[in-house]
Amino acid sequence: MAEAQTICVYCASSNRVDAVYSDTAKQLGALLASEGLRLVTGGGAIGLMRCVEDGVLENGGEAIGVIPEFMVEQGWHHTGLSKLHITPDMHTRKQMMAQLSDAVIALPGGCGTMEELCEIITWKQLGLYLKPIVILNINGYYDHLIAQLDHAVEEQFMGQIHSTIWSVAATPEEALEAIRNTADWDPSIRKYAAL
Repeated sequence: MAEAQTICVYCASSNRVDAVYSDTAKQLGALLASEGLRLVTGGGAIGLMRCVEDGVLENGGEAIGVIPEFMVEQGWHHTGLSKLHITPDMHTRKQMMAQLSDAVIALPGGCGTMEELCEIITWKQLGLYLKPIVILNINGYYDHLIAQLDHAVEEQFMGQIHSTIWSVAATPEEALEAIRNTADWDPSIRKYAAL
């Protein structure tokens, strides 16, 4: 694969989570900066999003946020990012985050994070996104979702080949290693999207 330069990270905006999640998000940000990788996030100022952004910025890296206008109006945006793109809506936000990225890492999060993850998996299945997708399964957080994805393959709601759309990592280091070792998706595989 072409070497990844910009990593999109999906993650929670909750401040109430266990420190293992926020600490790992900060570690991921620091690692991205140390590797010279640019970060793209949803541009929020709280939760794991803030942690990964600050982890990058505090270590001299570049952090780009993409956030819809209504969230800026609520004051939910991080004001210290390297660059902040303001979009008219959530759909444009997600599309821009994908377009700016060379790979995706999903940190733990709620419905919004899982929706982003499932959407980018679907885009890859359809040949619309060809880059690596890594589920960073901190503390076993995504065990049930990973089992559900595997079950979808077993029950033939997805093809066996689709189980290679995502990788699973337990640490930030493993996540970056998975990105380095994952070839870009072949868009011709979209013919397997209809089973």
